[in-house]
Amino acid sequence: MRNRCLIALAGLTCLASHAQGHTAAQAENVVRRAIVYAQKNGLDKLIQQTNQPNGIFHVGSGSDLYLLVIDRKGIARANGFKADIVGTNRMAIKDVDGKFYMRDLLELAKTKPSGWVDYKFANPISGKIERKSTYFEVYEDVAVCCGIYKP
Repeated sequence: MRNRCLIALAGLTCLASHAQGHTAAQAENVVRRAIVYAQKNGLDKLIQQTNQPNGIFHVGSGSDLYLLVIDRKGIARANGFKADIVGTNRMAIKDVDGKFYMRDLLELAKTKPSGWVDYKFANPISGKIERKSTYFEVYEDVAVCCGIYKP
């Protein structure tokens, strides 16, 4: 009986730790779903569905993965987590190591249709500075992005 309890507890611990983190494939899937949505409904609708608290690509929809839509000048057009950054220029934002991660992402987007950028960022769940990777795909004149925290 004790062994069964330990096995069950170990299984629950694995499930809990997995639920807190997301995979690169999950972030890529969110971005791809968003681009398919934009292709069918238009970029303006995607932006609307990302910015609205109950929108499809907002954390209010029940997922803790969300989109950032940023134009080539660095202006946040949509953010599914922090509405207060919409309309602001993100080019000068640095991580704790002084890395201009949005500038790096947009530079990469000039030469590649998709990619990943690594940096450090405050995890809103843990409250700690953690390693983060953001995936992007270029669509029309914007980069559609989704990030994950790394263990």
